[in-house]
Order: sequence, then structure tokens, then C-alpha cells
Amino acid sequence: MLPQDAAADGAVQEAGADAAGQAPGTAADSAPPGPDDAGAQPDGAAFARLYGAPVLKLPTDLYIPPDALEIFLDAFEGPLDLLLYLIRKQNFNILDIPMAQVTLQYLKYVDQIRLSNLELAAEYLLMAAMLIEIKSRMLLPQRPHEIELGPEDPRAELVRRLLEYEQIKLAAYDLNSVPQLDRDFVSSQIFIEQSLVPVWPDVNADDLLAAWRGLLKKATLKQHHKISREELSVREHMTMILRRLQAQRFVEFADLFDTDGGVPVVVVNFVAMLELAKETLIEITQAEPFAPIYVRLAYSPA
Repeated sequence: MLPQDAAADGAVQEAGADAAGQAPGTAADSAPPGPDDAGAQPDGAAFARLYGAPVLKLPTDLYIPPDALEIFLDAFEGPLDLLLYLIRKQNFNILDIPMAQVTLQYLKYVDQIRLSNLELAAEYLLMAAMLIEIKSRMLLPQRPHEIELGPEDPRAELVRRLLEYEQIKLAAYDLNSVPQLDRDFVSSQIFIEQSLVPVWPDVNADDLLAAWRGLLKKATLKQHHKISREELSVREHMTMILRRLQAQRFVEFADLFDTDGGVPVVVVNFVAMLELAKETLIEITQAEPFAPIYVRLAYSPA
């Protein structure tokens, strides 16, 4: 959309010049104010200045010529966009562009732009000069060495730029069709009230195995080479674990093992803990993943 307000500015300037051309001390100044002079400033003071001329009275009407506003329904983002539009609109082969017709239509559009916005027309004039150059090169006779090597099409560079621009333009349309936040959809937030009663997750078997391997590794580092025969009782270690848990509410998993006794003691103690868990006499809990594992007595209702 290209508005042309030059005629409107000329009408305002002409009205200001007529108001400013009346010198003070004339019959109009000495006459009593009429209904049309209600907006006049006393003592010859100007409301404003338009192109250097003082405006002594507000205009009662502003005339805008019918051709002061021109609307172009097709808006282009640059010379390549306009040129591609002219080619695609008339179903021209982009690899064999009829330069005479395209150049003539392009220059008509550039002439309309020059009447309203000369700065915008500069970029389009550069492309117009390129089209005229290509057209003139196509009219020149071929040189002898060009006939032997084959004619070089002067439109090749322009065709390459048009194809690249069309490819990028189609990619931009595809990107614009992708749903965007705050344009096509909005994100919603929902408040969920959680219960105040903590629910501890069940201990994963892999976490229990990793804790057991850590204890086994620690016991291996502290073992001594001692040849002896020792009888270890699983029931005895089960009793020791129950007594330990009766004194404390929660005991960490690693604190229930005596690594100084070596690997056999740790193995028997671990088997005793598994037997107690199997008989639901103890509970093995963990607050969250990778958190310490705790052991406590199983809850029994009274």
C-alpha cells in the first residue's frame, strides 16, 4: 500500500499561504470578528508554521483530491519478488524468460513507485538497469569465439538468483506454517494439589545391588589373610539386626554391616537381612532415586 499525500500537503500549504498573505492593518483586521473568525488568534499570532509560512487561522475544511491515495493490492518484498511474480503470473518458463515482455511490465511498476517513493524506487531501478542490460546483450551479434564455444545465455545469472530466491521463499512459508507459541497456541498451567502424606517409592533391585557391591568392595579392601575356621549363623545375625533396629527408628543400610569382619561376615549379615525382609519383619526404604537406603522395623498394627 503506497499512499501519496503530496496533493494533500499542497492543499494545506496553499491554505496556509492564503492565510499568511493577508497583511495586518487591512480592512479584514479592523472589521469585527465574524463566525468564520472564531478560531483566529488575536494580535496576529500564528497557530503554527507550515513550510515557513505562519498559519493565522485554523482551516475550516481540508480538501483531498480523489487521486491523492493509490492502493496497490500486490505488495512485494524487493525487486526479485516483483520479477518472480511477473514470471509466475503469466506462466513464463523461468529458464527461458521473454526479456522484452518482462522488462516492459517491470518498468511500468517502477514508474508507479517513482511517483510516490523515490528512495524505494532506487532498489527497483537497479534491477531495471540489469534487465535492460540483459535484453541488450541478447540483441548483440555473437562473436566468432562465442560461436565456437557455444553461446552463453546472459540470463543465466538472473535465473540462478530467481531460483534461489524462490527456494528460500518457499522454505520461509514452510517455517511460517509451523505452529508457534503465543501465535497459534498458548501454554496453560495447571496447579495440582499434592497430598501432605509422603509416599516413599519402593527400593529398586538395581539400587540395592549397587549398594551391596559397594559394601563388598569396601570389605574386600579391609580383609586380612587369616586362616581360620569360623561358623557363622544366619539366625544369629538376624537377631542382631532386630536388636539394632529396636534401639533406633531408622538405620542406614551400610551401618548394619561390620566390614572389619571380612567378606564372610558381610555375606552372612546380608543374607540375614534378606531373610528378615522376606518374612516382612523389616522394611527397606529410600526417599528418592540415588538417595541413601534405610532399614527399619516393619509396622505392625496393635
